[in-house]
Amino acid sequence: MRSLLLGLFVFAAGCGPLGAQEWPSRTVTIIVPFIAGSTPDSLARIVAEGLQQRLGAAFVVENRAGASGNIGTAAVAKAAPDGHTLGVSIVGPLVINALLFAKMPYETEKDIAPISILASQPSVLVLSPGVAADNVADLLALIKRAPDKFTYGSIGRGSLSHLAMASLALKAGVNLVHLPFPGSPAALTALLRGDVQMAVMPAGAVAPLAAEGKLKSLAVTSRQRSALLPALPTLGEAGVEGVDADAWVGLIAPAGTSEALLGKIHREVVAVLGSAPVVERLRAQLMAPIANSPAAFKAVLREEHDRWAPIIAAGGIKAE
Repeated sequence: MRSLLLGLFVFAAGCGPLGAQEWPSRTVTIIVPFIAGSTPDSLARIVAEGLQQRLGAAFVVENRAGASGNIGTAAVAKAAPDGHTLGVSIVGPLVINALLFAKMPYETEKDIAPISILASQPSVLVLSPGVAADNVADLLALIKRAPDKFTYGSIGRGSLSHLAMASLALKAGVNLVHLPFPGSPAALTALLRGDVQMAVMPAGAVAPLAAEGKLKSLAVTSRQRSALLPALPTLGEAGVEGVDADAWVGLIAPAGTSEALLGKIHREVVAVLGSAPVVERLRAQLMAPIANSPAAFKAVLREEHDRWAPIIAAGGIKAE
């Protein structure tokens, strides 16, 4: 009897921590809640490739776009918590959408296990080249002389690009007209044509155009200057405090995934993000690896909620 009990104990122990040790035991799917070619998609593919090389198992990226990222993020939330379905997501589906949509298919705090913020890139305040301003102070002076005459584009109502500009307008005390577009390409086209005068967009989308003189870059919407764009001041340096809108991408798992398994996944991802080839690939996309802890990721989610909830309430912003 004693040997039988000992055998059962060993078996049970093997079903716990051993599950983490054996991960992955089959193909791992990383769900991206946006289209192929988007920043989250590109980052997911870089991480999947690195994990596949390190672990010798198959990692595939699956795009499930729609509902402002809710569809793909919900698929992660509802997956089996065994480490073989992971996801990447951003501030919209993880925080902002719950403030915009009357009904959500998941609750981030209950249904999602944050693993790590993979990487981040600065957002940049850019102008159409026809706007007669070369710095933030000049731009604000122009707007104040002609209230309600200036428009800004975004990649959709309630997107980070929308909320960053709404926050800027509120904190600077100016009036701006918002024109949402269905994604970055359309918003950039409107900027280049002068259909809108300004926007806050991820650096990777606008920096190449600014380098060619097709757009004007004025400032980053970060607390500190970005090492990736060191010449650009922050909005705070220009006198507009409190607009913090870096574009980050995080790795998530279904809630209920064991702490041992989450720990192993985290360690492997941190190793991938610390490798020189991955750092260089990210830098080429104007992204910097973050690789923070699950606890730090959760703290960021709380900060994002507290940052954007009053902006959304003040503007009466709802999902389209």
